[in-house]
Amino acid sequence: MSAAHHRSRTRGHDFYAKPPLSHRQMVDQLVGRGLEIPDGQRAERYMRHIGYYRLSPYMIPFQTHDGSHEFLPGATFDDVLGLYVFDRQLRLLVLDAVERVEAAVRASMTDVMSMHAGDSHWYTDPRHFRDRGKHRRLLEEIRRECHQQLGRRAEPVGDSVNYRSALEHYLTTYGTPELPPSWVMVEMLTIGQLSHLYANLQPRRCRTDIAASLGLNEAVLSSWLTTYVRVRNICAHHGRLWNVGLGVYPAIPADRSVPWLEAREMLDEDPDRRKRLYPVLVSLQSVLVTVSPHSSWARRLITLIEGNLDVPASAMGLFGGWADDPFWRAHTAA
Repeated sequence: MSAAHHRSRTRGHDFYAKPPLSHRQMVDQLVGRGLEIPDGQRAERYMRHIGYYRLSPYMIPFQTHDGSHEFLPGATFDDVLGLYVFDRQLRLLVLDAVERVEAAVRASMTDVMSMHAGDSHWYTDPRHFRDRGKHRRLLEEIRRECHQQLGRRAEPVGDSVNYRSALEHYLTTYGTPELPPSWVMVEMLTIGQLSHLYANLQPRRCRTDIAASLGLNEAVLSSWLTTYVRVRNICAHHGRLWNVGLGVYPAIPADRSVPWLEAREMLDEDPDRRKRLYPVLVSLQSVLVTVSPHSSWARRLITLIEGNLDVPASAMGLFGGWADDPFWRAHTAA
């Protein structure tokens, strides 16, 4: 459901009166709440370059749950910093996989639809779309981006077109057709736009063929793309990923031809696991089996998690022995 369909929530009524604090005052406040900070100047330096409010969500696992913001006995600044660094590494790793999936969807979409329609500009024809209104809005967005590109300062070219974007090259070289070919168009889209475009394509066999090129079926790809939109936005905006509740969850494939966990029941044992990051990690590796079969992604993921055993794994939906499932072992063998 789009945001436009949600009922607007009521604003709060309290008055925000918290004064700004210096980095020294922030450190003193944390010490006063029980956080062990042996080197105050070092902590100030991290506050200065990371920001207190970017670090603050990583303090929560080390605090009491009574609303006092007091820290548990023995909690240290390095505990908080270690969790922050782990989450940053996790975001980069997840973003690496999402970008590979994105690239595969873009390439497959333009290949399948161009060959089906026999037309490099198939996306301008409303016959290839289920919802004409959504198609019309897509074209408006593409036209707007083309107009903005021409309004920008010319890209430097030197002696070669290699330095120019494909869109810049098309718009400054060709006058007709008005819009670029689909292999340029798909690179202009955000992952959210790409997800909506895929869902709007017709006939269904084209959606099926695109999904099959990733080792999936249509329903699973639609679900996973929707989830990846949320995940990518978190990663791109440096949000907290390791213990986030995503709000959207990847469908668990019923089709046994789709690579998935052998111990499928592990996701059913605890309903909360389905709502955490772990199924997303499984889904990404499932696609990589097809689009990047020699990838070391699974090995890097396990190395990262096993190298940070202090991180509460259950908050990601992980459980004891998760990496021993044949699904993971098949892609981590030396």
